[in-house]
Amino acid sequence: MTVKNRIRKENARLLKLYAALPANKLEIVTPLIQNAAFLKVTLEDLQTEINNQGCVDTYQNGKEQSGKKASAEISAYNTSLKNYTTIIEKLDKMLPPEQKKSKLDAFTNDE
Repeated sequence: MTVKNRIRKENARLLKLYAALPANKLEIVTPLIQNAAFLKVTLEDLQTEINNQGCVDTYQNGKEQSGKKASAEISAYNTSLKNYTTIIEKLDKMLPPEQKKSKLDAFTNDE
């Protein structure tokens, strides 16, 4: 499945959870959902890359200086994870009351 399709699928899954919101709140939630869907797929891809390549890169600066540093993927992952967590917390606060009972199931269930 392409990245765009995976993002679209996650976006649709999350939008379903907020379908009962009034139009004015749905307008606020929609961009957050789009960003959450993008970040979830990005995090999954970064996890795969980190699992395949590791989280440390070796560098060489000239003849004498070399070492190891955190990979670009691990830095991107950490930043994306913080942003994803913030968005999910905001979305959680806007979840319709009837959805509150099963919110954890809804966010973790890959329907």
